[in-house]
Amino acid sequence: MNKTFLSLIIILAAVIVVGSILGGKNGEVSEPLPESPGAVSDTILKLLPSFTASLYAKDLGNPRVMLWGPDGKMLVSVPNQGKVIALSDTDGDGFAETHEVVAGNLNKPHGLAERDGRLYIAETDQVAEYDYVDGKAVNKKKLFDLPGGGNHFSRTIMFMPYPNENKMLVSIGSSCNVCNESDERRAKILEYDFSTGKLAEFARGLRNSVFMAIHPVSGAIWATEMGRDNLGDDIPPDEINIISPSTGSGQSSVPNFGWPICYGKNIHDAEFDRSTYIRNPCMEPFEIPSYIDLQAHSAPLGLAFFPEEGWPEEYWYNLLVAYHGSWNRSVPTGYKIVRIKLNAKGEYLGTDSTSSPQAEDFITGWISGGKVYGRPVDIFIQPGGTIYISDDKAGVIYRVRYQETS
Repeated sequence: MNKTFLSLIIILAAVIVVGSILGGKNGEVSEPLPESPGAVSDTILKLLPSFTASLYAKDLGNPRVMLWGPDGKMLVSVPNQGKVIALSDTDGDGFAETHEVVAGNLNKPHGLAERDGRLYIAETDQVAEYDYVDGKAVNKKKLFDLPGGGNHFSRTIMFMPYPNENKMLVSIGSSCNVCNESDERRAKILEYDFSTGKLAEFARGLRNSVFMAIHPVSGAIWATEMGRDNLGDDIPPDEINIISPSTGSGQSSVPNFGWPICYGKNIHDAEFDRSTYIRNPCMEPFEIPSYIDLQAHSAPLGLAFFPEEGWPEEYWYNLLVAYHGSWNRSVPTGYKIVRIKLNAKGEYLGTDSTSSPQAEDFITGWISGGKVYGRPVDIFIQPGGTIYISDDKAGVIYRVRYQETS
């Protein structure tokens, strides 16, 4: 074998090795994460001290909403495959090696909820109730229809806390970037009353509030909100809103968060709305300003509060938010989990020379060198120091653990 031929073999072998690492089309990295369970490389995800990340499940398609099922298995909606799956870590090694279909042939399933052993699944055009038998969703019973299609397909559901636990909230995004909707159910959070079987408005003026969470002390409903596009890199802000002030407080009217004519701290969208008004078109008490403004185009999705149980006091009541990431900004933003520091009353801790930052990066690394490796979606914060995060680009669920260091 001459030296030239040997050199060609070596070069070819190197190309094969590099190709197996990069994978994907057009040089995109399609498998940035380890093939087997274990720690996720620090070159991929950057975590705060005392936190480690591993894969809980992989090869899931585009996993979105996570829920603990009646049998203790993690249920995950997979919209692009039209199914809900159950994940099982049968050998207890922290990696779910078993994936079972709970419900299939669904129309972009997204939201999940469970109550009294029954499973509730929100498809893009309806919400249905199922019996959960031997790990399967059976005896489908449609509760109500929803408007399908449009720019925002996801429908998320959540049962309200006591004393309104017989009511379910469902979020429906707008059909457009910015417009006057023809379907009165769009750009709102609706409330379904199981005792009457009726659907009513809970909040309006919400362009795309995909995820909701219950504050652990007040019982208030919080939600992320995606601002409109095509106004520039830094406006309008994405938002976190307090949709209801507290459990059982009641509201004299349906709260209006302003879209499509208002955004952020009640800023008028004069680019879209050129009408003239007797009053300022964006002002309290008619329109409610955002509670927290976020970087525009971050695309906030999942949000979750830290409980007291099993977490250091410095994390109690703090909020984690998943930034899915921008597609329409000259310099990409998002692709990370941020921590927003709050006290027990949900009061936002500001910035000055003596206080902690308003928000800090909690996990980063999903974008690096111009390449996007993943897009975080939903967040579970469990008592005892465990966090689960779904990623609908990498097709995985991460398991993040807190371990106090000496």
